[in-house]
Amino acid sequence: MRKIAFSKLYIGLILIIMYLPILLIVIYSFNESKISSVWGGFSLKWYEMLRNDRAMHEAIKNSVLLGVLSCCAAAVVGTLGAVGMSRVKLRTKGAVEYISMLPIMIPEIILGMIFMTFFALIGLPFGMTTLVIAHTAFCIPYVYMMVKARLAGMDASLLEAARDLGASPWRVFFDITLPLIAPAVISGMLLSFAMSLDDVVISIFVTGAETNTLPIKIYTQMKTGVTPEINALCTIMLGVTLAIVILSGIIGGRKRGDV
Repeated sequence: MRKIAFSKLYIGLILIIMYLPILLIVIYSFNESKISSVWGGFSLKWYEMLRNDRAMHEAIKNSVLLGVLSCCAAAVVGTLGAVGMSRVKLRTKGAVEYISMLPIMIPEIILGMIFMTFFALIGLPFGMTTLVIAHTAFCIPYVYMMVKARLAGMDASLLEAARDLGASPWRVFFDITLPLIAPAVISGMLLSFAMSLDDVVISIFVTGAETNTLPIKIYTQMKTGVTPEINALCTIMLGVTLAIVILSGIIGGRKRGDV
């Protein structure tokens, strides 16, 4: 009983340390006072200021566009890669799969420096194009892992039956394989979108002077002091991210239930 009580206490302390700062940001986003550390009463004026901030709206549009483009590109590459690797038999298959996971294993600051150096060497102008390429690169593993797990639990006899009935490999993929792995692809895309929306380290290295994303906008404004407007924006971003993660989990749960 003492061990159980200690375990619950330990878990409770960890949860408080992890989520108390987030809770404080949400609470102080409704603060009337301009000073974040002083509570001046409940107010929604910072959300109103955020709604009228054109520069912030432009950053949000860039972030949403970047997230959509990168997660769609990652879905195509990751899905084709997972399907292709599931059908080949190579001695180096394990090494190739390990290399494909490197973008999410390498520290972001190192990955950002690598992208910056590479784009500078090939003479590619920094901006939305470089952002999409960089974000697609670290989003691919999320789609790849989801689709790979789905393919591992899929009944191979369905594909064999379709081939025996005269279906071509492309017909088997679009009529059998793709509908079965679609929940995994969507789940991977949602996770990729969430990761792209929250990224700031890699984006700083590969963005241009005329392209500003939402995380970079928040980071630059924090240098002049955290205002309740930033807290309001962080609260909205937190809600959107949680919604995406929950939706991804629901889709993933349905996917496992269908297996």
